Amino acid sequence: MQKPDLKRKLRLSELHEVKKLLRTSCLHTVCEEAMCPNIQECFAKRTATFMIMGDVCTRNCRFCNVKTGEAAPLDADEPLRIAEAAHKMKLKHIVITSVTRDDLLDGGAGHFKKVIEALKKKCSGSTIEVLTPDFKGSQPDLATVLSAKPDVFNHNIETVKRLSPTIRPKADYSRSLSVLKFAAKSGIKIKSGIIVGLGETEQEIKETMKDLVDSGVRILTIGQYFAPPSERAIKVQKFYDEKFFNDAKEYGLALGFDYVFAGVYVRSSYMAEEVFKG
Repeated sequence: MQKPDLKRKLRLSELHEVKKLLRTSCLHTVCEEAMCPNIQECFAKRTATFMIMGDVCTRNCRFCNVKTGEAAPLDADEPLRIAEAAHKMKLKHIVITSVTRDDLLDGGAGHFKKVIEALKKKCSGSTIEVLTPDFKGSQPDLATVLSAKPDVFNHNIETVKRLSPTIRPKADYSRSLSVLKFAAKSGIKIKSGIIVGLGETEQEIKETMKDLVDSGVRILTIGQYFAPPSERAIKVQKFYDEKFFNDAKEYGLALGFDYVFAGVYVRSSYMAEEVFKG
């Protein structure tokens, strides 16, 4: 099992500029909280995926580095600060994700809507992508987010059906598919992602891809799992080579996806603007 080279080139001036803007705006990014391997590259290009509703998740997925525990109350000013930061960064494609907030009655759906609305007002020429939790499968809550009409609705399946109960103990594979199916009815472009190296088989990956395309997903991302420095994190079971990712892309396009972005360092929101444009 050969681990890929994790060295990435840095452009420190742009990197520090983005970090300073985020800190002064009191904003979080999934890039930092989840220890994404692409953070230097993305920050250097002045791109980031904003993470709303705090930096503490109410779930404990074993692939993720985001803190878990008791979350803080929602920040009513956050939507405006995100819109202002996106405007200052001159973002053309804005990605919004969140921690999972099972403590909130609507799972934070109303807050997602306010963020989208603030972005549309402040950054009218930009496209907006949301990467949401499952809202416990609540269709009314999903409808709240979809009513704000983001350009892309993303919800990650993360792993294959067999491993889902272990990797995502508070989530559910079938529920995630139902979320995607419901969202697809809106006519908004639907996206999902898989991380590999958790102990799945290649046949299970193909079955998951088939489930996703049948659920209305049009854009798929597939990337290699890297274990974060956490005791609860599952260890990497396999490192896939580039041939696997190239084959997965070809298979996905043959299945009917409009776009498949697959590679070692690929993450759901990595190069999201380029993926959106196809």
